Amino acid sequence: MPAPAWAIAIFDIDGVVRDVSNSYRRALADTVEHFTSGAYRPSQQDIDNLKAEGIWNNDWEASQELVARYFEQQSWSRDEIKRAIAYPEIVEFFQSRYRGDTTDDTSLWNGYICQEPLLMELAYLETLSQAGVAWGFFSGATTGSARYVLEHRLGLKTPPLVAMEDAPGKPDPIGLFQTIQRIEAAAGDVPVFYAGDTVADMQTINNARHDQPHRPWVAVGVLPPHVQQAPTQMQQAAARLKEAGAHFVLRNVQELTPSLMQEWLDRGSLA
Repeated sequence: MPAPAWAIAIFDIDGVVRDVSNSYRRALADTVEHFTSGAYRPSQQDIDNLKAEGIWNNDWEASQELVARYFEQQSWSRDEIKRAIAYPEIVEFFQSRYRGDTTDDTSLWNGYICQEPLLMELAYLETLSQAGVAWGFFSGATTGSARYVLEHRLGLKTPPLVAMEDAPGKPDPIGLFQTIQRIEAAAGDVPVFYAGDTVADMQTINNARHDQPHRPWVAVGVLPPHVQQAPTQMQQAAARLKEAGAHFVLRNVQELTPSLMQEWLDRGSLA
């Protein structure tokens, strides 16, 4: 039997494992533009500002919220908006852009999801395993979307995964706890490093620490590619993640090496 892991690394997927700036975010912008009849298409900054509120991790709900805020500026009430635009219609349109073919058969998907650049390599995860670091994934993406990137694109076989259908949305830490339970190589209350790119991800670690203070929790901020195009934007994004609780911020998740993990544990100041 392999030796018990001395640390666990859990990864968000969108913006961490894959670049979703021209897929999920593009589908979100398409959806808002469609339901506002072309009057409003949110920019990347608009979406970042919404995500910074820490409660819009679900992109279907984020689409609905941006549509609602647009119509509120046109003096519509929330009740009027809900009657005029049903949430299932938003989900269906979003999926038609993101998946293309909306069936569950991933071989038929031909939407934006097929064009997502990967930000993580299989060899990186193999390096973690060889160093005694167990790993898994906790994401607000649907199970189908998450498994598509992890299994079809990255080449993993049934990785430990908790997705949208499995747990409450972030920043609720229940999904994080469930992921840990699915990692068989983990033993005892070993430290957990959670890598994510949003305020909600960092708040998830804060809430996990509150609920399970006996375990060391390390919040790892990861800058998604779209915020790295300008120094000022990158600095603002890093500051936002640190303000939300990130212990440190990386430009790519693969910078989270076993040696860096050990360095932070040796510092002993993770509160």
